[in-house]
Amino acid sequence: MTSKSKTEAGNFFEDFKVGQEIRHATPRTLTEADAALNVALYGSRFAINSSDEFARGIGLPRAPLDDMLVFHVVIGKTVADISVNAVANLGYAEFRWGVLVYPGDTLSVSSKVLGLRENSNRTSGVVWVRSTGVNQRGEMVLDYVRWVMVHKRDPAAPTGAPVVSKTAASVASADLVVPAGLSIEGYDDVAAGSPYRWEDYEPGERIDHVSGITLEDSDHMLSTRLYQNTARVHFDAFAGKNTRFGRRLAYGGHVISLARALSFNGLANGFRVAAVNAGSHVAPTFGGDTVYAWTEVLERSPVPDRADVGALRVRTIAAKDCPCEGWPGKGADGKYHPAVVLDLDYWLLMPRRIA
Repeated sequence: MTSKSKTEAGNFFEDFKVGQEIRHATPRTLTEADAALNVALYGSRFAINSSDEFARGIGLPRAPLDDMLVFHVVIGKTVADISVNAVANLGYAEFRWGVLVYPGDTLSVSSKVLGLRENSNRTSGVVWVRSTGVNQRGEMVLDYVRWVMVHKRDPAAPTGAPVVSKTAASVASADLVVPAGLSIEGYDDVAAGSPYRWEDYEPGERIDHVSGITLEDSDHMLSTRLYQNTARVHFDAFAGKNTRFGRRLAYGGHVISLARALSFNGLANGFRVAAVNAGSHVAPTFGGDTVYAWTEVLERSPVPDRADVGALRVRTIAAKDCPCEGWPGKGADGKYHPAVVLDLDYWLLMPRRIA
């Protein structure tokens, strides 16, 4: 008698269909322990996520969980269905954070396939998906598009005509979600760690975040497990020996959180990541790499109906084993400096000076 396997190998490129809707397994209730582990992994120091008293001083009930922690959990829910068989995560667009997430909230996630394109080598293809995370009340906490290169199970398997998803160049500042109840009147610059507010930043300004953080194998392995990310390229060292790198790749979200934590030195009053306009993992990172970051201010925009909060559009570059005082990025030929691992364009909410 032949028995059907009860285990899942995950979706390969030919398993996806444009328009397909996927409800991802394992809702996750977040706790204060998750907040503490987030600090242990990345060293983030933003006051809004560190202090209940600071949060209450700006009209919130308590310290919300780090925006990037929400990112990790929502992304992690999608991996088993979207990217467990990934070659690489290629990019992000139209990321928008919604209501704040607090300890005790339960997050669940669903996705819709937007586009598919087989690669010319016929061994893999690119999958575009829109994923939406909601809390236990059905309120959106994070909505985004990402595209992933996924292995084919069978290179000879036929695929349909390519459908390439088009994404917006950026999220409009008018569409950013300002947390309900937020009031900057009680904002404490000293407690936050910086005297610089929205008005103090100018487009074109560059900020070297100075410090570096060495990425340990134990760190990125812990974050991969913590956020229930089952992508084999991150957690299976034995399988990693057979890749072109010969080892495990660090989870790309880990690098994003390191860059965000490093940005505190220069952007401490950027109290909320409100949206990501575009992002690319330019090159892989591995255990032992030291990550540095610098940021360019792209745009300063008011937030509709808010005189106390402004939006700052910035672009953060992370580089490995390369301090950023030389501003490594793209050269005149359009190619990235070889040390660059991350290029992220995003919106921050910042307090304005109140007249």
